[in-house]
Amino acid sequence: MGQLDRIKSPIKKELDQFESYFRDSMKTSIPLLDIVLNYLVRRKGKQMRPMFVFLSARLLGETTQSTYTAASLIELLHNATLIHDDVVDKSYKRRGYFSLNALWKSKISVLVGDYLLSRGLLLSVRNKEYDLLEIVSNAVKEMSEGELMQIKNKRKIYITEKEYFNVITKKTASLIASCTACGARSVNGDEETIDTFYRFGEKIGIAFQIKDDLLDYERSSTIGKPAGNDIKEKKVTLPLIYALNQSDQKEQKEIKKVFNRSSKNGTEVRKIIDFVREKHGLEYARSRMETLKEEALTMLEPYSGQKASYDALVELVKYTVERNK
Repeated sequence: MGQLDRIKSPIKKELDQFESYFRDSMKTSIPLLDIVLNYLVRRKGKQMRPMFVFLSARLLGETTQSTYTAASLIELLHNATLIHDDVVDKSYKRRGYFSLNALWKSKISVLVGDYLLSRGLLLSVRNKEYDLLEIVSNAVKEMSEGELMQIKNKRKIYITEKEYFNVITKKTASLIASCTACGARSVNGDEETIDTFYRFGEKIGIAFQIKDDLLDYERSSTIGKPAGNDIKEKKVTLPLIYALNQSDQKEQKEIKKVFNRSSKNGTEVRKIIDFVREKHGLEYARSRMETLKEEALTMLEPYSGQKASYDALVELVKYTVERNK
């Protein structure tokens, strides 16, 4: 049994039912929209976000109808933001498949993203899940702010760690935090418990993004995005921030000159990767990531009595920082 299968084992029934519930939440009588949505469902990913919702709920009690609504609401939001991101970034591949805008162009893709957002709103209102809607709406706000902050920082090589963490907390961590908070809320967790699970998810979300940043320096060109993709796109992440902070002005000036070139060849990208390695930027980022993971796991310890769900959630946390893509 693989790692993801072990993680899913305590909530296999919930995930199977969720798939049907999620499909129903997207039903439409518009033929073109139906074709696009069927394509979207078939290329589903690892289901990490629904797993965080269901496992968080199971730590506190039995899953409810609200848990399914929470998982569907978040998955609708997540898919909508991915579609819009692909349009903005002009990305034509997603999870090894063609993106929607590669097959149906930008206008249809934007409208499909809007449709998914509207279905999420309707799902919440029809089920009178206003607390869940508030949590997820806050995540949308945070993600939008984070994206705009990242755009503002683009091409700006000298950003502080505080600026970096502020961006990824909003852009990435807020959505995973909404998963764990909604999971807690769906089984009637009190405000203090919901806040604890939000902060737990936030730590995991930050660690998840740091892992993505590390993979950009570590992966081969045959796995996921090509190595150095962030460098080519002039995105400054934690390994480079640390490396620059360990450098003298001459080194900084030389790296800035290469980094700011509008089109970098493989040798130039490798120069920056080697610089980050030499300055121990990867070790530093891994250390910060591991600290966040351990802090998150400590927050889970009071719920270890629910052994199967607790063990699975611990393993899911570890998976976020151990994955290779």
